[in-house]
Amino acid sequence: MRRASELFTVSERAAVEKAVADAEAKTSGEIVPVVATASGRYDRAEDLFGVLCTLVLLVIAWVFFQGVVPAEGDWEMGQRIQFGLIPVLLTVLVGFCGGTVLASLFPTLRLPFVTRGEMAAEVERAAGEAFQRFRVRGTKGKTGILIYISLYEHMVRIMGDDELNRLVAQSDWDAVGRAVADAMRRGSACDVLIEGVSRCGVILADQFPIEEGDVNELPNEVRFVDAV
Repeated sequence: MRRASELFTVSERAAVEKAVADAEAKTSGEIVPVVATASGRYDRAEDLFGVLCTLVLLVIAWVFFQGVVPAEGDWEMGQRIQFGLIPVLLTVLVGFCGGTVLASLFPTLRLPFVTRGEMAAEVERAAGEAFQRFRVRGTKGKTGILIYISLYEHMVRIMGDDELNRLVAQSDWDAVGRAVADAMRRGSACDVLIEGVSRCGVILADQFPIEEGDVNELPNEVRFVDAV
């Protein structure tokens, strides 16, 4: 999976920065766009894929290598199974470790084992961390807003500071987030982010129009979170 920062060209980053500047030209609010490669590690999903690989390998080994052979040795009598305990344990070890490594290298393999609820919880947590990390909270008018797009989960979370939340219901931001998330299915990450900035700018301009002497407190560029 490509990192978020690798998806945006220099010109696309400039386009997002211009969109933020244009939106903030009409409002005293501050818009902070963030794009994350993924919001969670989903270790449990990696483990489940490892278990699946283990079961597949055990079935293959049982079908192709298991059998009953005569016991050998002067004191041995009867028969013994060909695929014994040690090969079984080695198969389990190789299957589980190999599966978890594959799921780590190729995150798409984890998707069938991750619920939408788990993804939503991880996006919520990561967006909260980004809200603090990029200083969205604590602008002079408490009108900062975070637009957080998580590419792996295909989810969008919009979070506003205290003054914004007092005048704009979270349901309004969630509606914008859903619209932006829907747009992710048919547009590029850059276009989707610009659309989100534009939609948020309209709401901000309505509630917090530009004031004389307004100062741009936060940089306009898009921030990237590549590491989970």
